[in-house]
Amino acid sequence: MNRLRLGINIDHVATIRNARGGNHPDTMRAAELVKKIGADSITVHLREDRRHIRDLDVITLAGSIDLPINLEMAATQEMHDIALKLAPHAICLVPEKREERTTEGGLDAKSGANYLRPYVARLQENGSRVSLFIEPNLAQVQAAHDIGARAIELHTGKYCDAITDGNIDLANEVLENIKAAAKLGSDLGLEVHAGHGITYESVIEIAKIPHIIELNIGHFLIGEAIFVGLEAAIEKMRNIMDEVREIAQT
Repeated sequence: MNRLRLGINIDHVATIRNARGGNHPDTMRAAELVKKIGADSITVHLREDRRHIRDLDVITLAGSIDLPINLEMAATQEMHDIALKLAPHAICLVPEKREERTTEGGLDAKSGANYLRPYVARLQENGSRVSLFIEPNLAQVQAAHDIGARAIELHTGKYCDAITDGNIDLANEVLENIKAAAKLGSDLGLEVHAGHGITYESVIEIAKIPHIIELNIGHFLIGEAIFVGLEAAIEKMRNIMDEVREIAQT
């Protein structure tokens, strides 16, 4: 079976910690548990306002955890300098608005190509694989390839919201866009990842798409962990992904 990789975003462990102050719950403890459970990578988003993950979290994780670190960040000079110093395994460039609760959409790689091309090149020359978090749009996929990124992460938020809302027509429409974008990305030689808003229900059709090789999931699993524990929450997601992938490939 062509196993689908699972990256776990631990941002909201830090969100809970920051709500009270202090060091509990500890992001390193969460990272070690995620590794033990068998996740393929850990994602952290270092935002401009440091609302959850902080600089020390990233430095500690990068220096201590034996698992690939995927650093989500805005394409700013501040983040560029931090990423060059840390040289994480992977970097995912995302759009960022200070007032948003969470990332609201994909990066406009097409309009920002002139700025992003040298920005991405410097990070990749420094040893990090760079992906662009984009909408499932063919023009954005082509732009990401032309910029020189080695991977893309397709924004699945609109699809997942439609599933949650029971809007099947919209869900099917967006799913077709995701499939087409994933195929184009794969045909262009890009690693194709997907993420944002994925739940046990919405992961089913996404996991069937053969061109997608990695899913990054965070908020839903941290929320489920409140009720069943982090290990059980991740294991259930992992099992669904594996079962769906195996059926899709038979």
